[in-house]
Amino acid sequence: MPMNPRFLSRCLFAIVWICLNLAIDGHAEEPSRISEFGRYEGYSQQQFDQWIVTSEYVEMRDKVRLAIDIIRPARGDRAADGKFPVIWTHSRYHRSPRVVLSHISPEPTDHINSIVDANEDLARLVRHGYIIVAVEVRGSGASFGRYEGLFSPNETRDAYEITEWLAQRPWCTGKVGMFGASYLGMTQYMAASQSPPALKAIFPCVAGLDMYDALHPGGVFREVMADHWSSMTRHLDTDWIAPKVDGDQNAELRRQAIAQHQDNFNAIEAYRKSPFRDSRFGQHSYLTHNPWPHLENINQAKIPSYHWSGWYDAFVTDAMLWFANYAGPQKLAVGFWPHGPTPDKQADAERTRLRSIEQHRWFDYWLKDIDNGIMDEAAIHYVTMDEPENMHWHTATTWPLASQHATQFFFEDGPSGSIDSVNDGQLSRTAPDQKLAQDKYQINPTTTTGSSSRWNNTVGAALMDYPDMVANDRKSLTYTSGPLKEPICLTGHPIATLYVESSEPDTDFYVLLEEVDSSGHAHYVTEGVLRASHRMLSEAPWDNLGLPYQRSNSQDKVDLPHGEPTKLIFDLHPTSTVFNVGHRIRVVVMGADADNTESPPIAPLTTIQLHRSRACPSHILLPIVH
Repeated sequence: MPMNPRFLSRCLFAIVWICLNLAIDGHAEEPSRISEFGRYEGYSQQQFDQWIVTSEYVEMRDKVRLAIDIIRPARGDRAADGKFPVIWTHSRYHRSPRVVLSHISPEPTDHINSIVDANEDLARLVRHGYIIVAVEVRGSGASFGRYEGLFSPNETRDAYEITEWLAQRPWCTGKVGMFGASYLGMTQYMAASQSPPALKAIFPCVAGLDMYDALHPGGVFREVMADHWSSMTRHLDTDWIAPKVDGDQNAELRRQAIAQHQDNFNAIEAYRKSPFRDSRFGQHSYLTHNPWPHLENINQAKIPSYHWSGWYDAFVTDAMLWFANYAGPQKLAVGFWPHGPTPDKQADAERTRLRSIEQHRWFDYWLKDIDNGIMDEAAIHYVTMDEPENMHWHTATTWPLASQHATQFFFEDGPSGSIDSVNDGQLSRTAPDQKLAQDKYQINPTTTTGSSSRWNNTVGAALMDYPDMVANDRKSLTYTSGPLKEPICLTGHPIATLYVESSEPDTDFYVLLEEVDSSGHAHYVTEGVLRASHRMLSEAPWDNLGLPYQRSNSQDKVDLPHGEPTKLIFDLHPTSTVFNVGHRIRVVVMGADADNTESPPIAPLTTIQLHRSRACPSHILLPIVH
C-alpha cells in the first residue's frame, strides 16, 4: 500500500528531531576536555580506587639482587587484570619513604606502606591505570651489593636491565617511564644514556647536570650539604632499616644485604679530597660518576623528558642547562619552590597539584598515546614572583628569554642611607668616572645565608625559610639602589664582575642579590660564589647559555697577584622576580658563608679591596624584561 507523502514527511521530521536531541543530549553528557598547563580534564578517566603493593628481588647480570616494590592499580583488595604502562624510580633513599620520613619529619608515617601512599601525584597515576615501581639502588635499603658512588657504571647499567625486565612482565604494556626528584631525577638521565628500548619518557625533577658544580660551585666546597647527604645515606644503608621483601620471612635476606653495605663508598671523604673537576678518589671521578659526561649518549637516545625545577632549588641552573643541551622532545617548568618542603603548606600543595597534572599529561601522551596536545604548547613554563600571594606563570620557547635586556648596575660610593653596613655603598646605572675608588673590607668569617638555605633544603636538613638578611648585610659590603620609581622585572641569570685585591693569595667571594622592602627588611633573591684561584675562564663542554664558565681543573688554579686588581666574573643562580615600586635592589659582597660552605682559605685578618673606578668598574649585570 503506498505511503501517504504527508505522513512520510512527518515521520522523517520526527526522526531528524529525535536524532538532533540525542546528539545534543549526548554532547552535554560528555565530560569537558581541557589540557593545558595545570589543567587536565576529560582525556583520561579515573578507573581504580585502590592499589596493591608486592615486593620481590630482581637479579642483575652480576648476580646482585635488587629489592623492588610493585604497586598495581586495584578495585577493592584485588589487583586489576590486564596490561598497564609502568613508571618506575631508581631510588637512593629506600623504595618506601616511610623509614626516611620517620627520621626527618615529626609527622606520623603509619599510613605509608609504599611510595604511592606518600605521593599524591603517584596515587593519581595509579588511579588512572598506571603501575608504579620503586627500586633500591645496589648497596642501599634491602638491595644487595656495594654502593660504588653517585651514578656509578654498575648502577647505571642496572637501570637498563630493570627497564627491560619491567617491559617484559605480563602486566606491562611494554611501555615504561621514569619519575623522581633530585638523585632520583638524575638516575633518569643516567638510564636514558643506556638507550633502553622500552623507556619512552622521563620526568626528572630538581635534577643536577654536573655534580662538581653542585658540590664545589666556583671551587668552594659546600661542605654542610655534602656532609648531611653523606651522613643521611650512611644511616639509610646500615641503620635505618628498609622493609624486607615478600617471602623473606625471617628477614635473613635483608640482613645479608645490609652486611654487604658496610663497605659502601664514603661520599664525604671523596668530596673533601676532590677539590678540582679533574680530581680522582679511588674509582670515583667527576668525569665518570656524573650525568654530563654522558650527554652524547643521552642525546642519541632522544627519550622525551619533562625537566621540572624551582627558582630556589640548588639545581635550578642545571635545569636550564639540561633544556639547552637536551636533544629529545622536551619541556621545562620552573616554579616558585625550593628543592624540598617549605614552611608554606599552601605553596607545597600547589606545587604537588601542578606536578601531578603535568606528570599525568606527560605520561598519558608518551605511554598511552593520548593526543592531549601537550607537545603543541610552549616548551617552557616559568613563574615570576611578585608579592608572595601574587605570582604569574609565563611561557617561552627559548632560554634565556629573547626579551631580556642585560643592564649594568655599578657599585658606587655611599651612603645609600639604607643600612649601617661596612660601607653602605650605592648601586647605580651610571658607570663610575673616578680614577681611583675602592672599598676596603676585613672579611668576617661569620657572614652567612643562614641554616635554612637552598643548600640545607636540598638534603632535608631544614625547611627553606630565609631570614631577614639585614643582620648579615651589616657585616658585609653592600651596594643598594634608591627606592624604585617603577617596578623592575628580572628574569634570567645575573652576572657579577668584581675587581679585587686581597692580602692573601686566595679568597672566596660571595655575591648576594636582595630586595629591600619599604620597612627595611632584606629579602634573599639569589646568590653566586667564586674562589679567586679558580677564576680562569674556559669553554664549557656543553652549551653554557653564554654564562662564564670556570673549568676548575688542578692546573687552572692561579693565586691572586699582590698589589694589583684582578677581575672575577661569575654568574648567580637564575631567578624571575619583580622588584616593586618603593623597594630597593641590594648587592651584598662577603667572604664566607658560615652555615653552608667550608671555612674559607683566609688568615684571621684577611683584607680585600673591591675596586669601583673607571678602569675597574665592579658591577652586576641584571637580565631585565619589559
